[in-house]
Amino acid sequence: MAILDRIVGIILPVFIIIALGYAYARVRGQKVKSDMSAVNAVSMEVLCPLLVFTALASKDFDVVHNAWLILAGVAISVGSGLLAWPVARLFGYDVRSFVPPMMYNNCGNMGLPLAVLAFGPSGLSAAVALFMACNLVYFSAGIKIIESGRGKHTPFWKFLVSPMMLAMMAGMFFALLRIRLPEPLFVSLKMLGDACIPIMLFALGVRMTDVSFRSWHIGLAGAIVCPVAGLAVALALDQVLPLTDMQRGQMYLFASLPPAVFCFMIAELYKQEPEKVAAIVLLGNLAAVVFVPLGLWMGLAR
Repeated sequence: MAILDRIVGIILPVFIIIALGYAYARVRGQKVKSDMSAVNAVSMEVLCPLLVFTALASKDFDVVHNAWLILAGVAISVGSGLLAWPVARLFGYDVRSFVPPMMYNNCGNMGLPLAVLAFGPSGLSAAVALFMACNLVYFSAGIKIIESGRGKHTPFWKFLVSPMMLAMMAGMFFALLRIRLPEPLFVSLKMLGDACIPIMLFALGVRMTDVSFRSWHIGLAGAIVCPVAGLAVALALDQVLPLTDMQRGQMYLFASLPPAVFCFMIAELYKQEPEKVAAIVLLGNLAAVVFVPLGLWMGLAR
């Protein structure tokens, strides 16, 4: 019962903030979506990169200590895509629509705040390490899958100069060389970065008003395959990787997360069946009520 109470205490605040964002968008209508576009731009270009940078550059982050966890994040993202591929073929789904969302879970909007609630502030740097691993896989292999057969290929250097990647590289540079920023500057940057966690959750709730149940079949399949494939890979990794108890819990939490809302935005950008990807995202995030507690239980139970 104690572990159940802890799981409820971890996940409930996240879904309350998401629900508040959804309710606010329903009441305010279309105007709030245009208002949120500017907020989302600031979040993605300034706040989230600062969150990543300060987590990696903090004195609590140790690259060597988190190396196995980063490897686990890469393996879960790649492994989930490989397991999802035959499912897409079996049901006749377009691989470009179904597989990339399985590789990129909601480790930003949902994963970061959940990690802080579950493991405290010290757990943020490990969660950012997993977030970094997932981004590296999605923006390389995932985007290449979406672009396959289109004759259009985004140069990899464009990904490398994005605010998020620049923040990751700068954070890793500071972490490897043990460079410390002046405390007042670091605190200021960290305060800005921390602001993106509730903003991302609220924005996730607002974005939920854009998706529908029309493509329920592929949505249901994606909602199940994403966390099940992730947890299956995590279970295998748990047998071979020398992870600490906290890293083990972080790995299972990461593996249980649903497809990211960002996948819907990318599908819109590439005109890659956005309605179907939206259904995957919507049903996947609803199914998180079941799978995230399962992941937390698997990670916290000893």
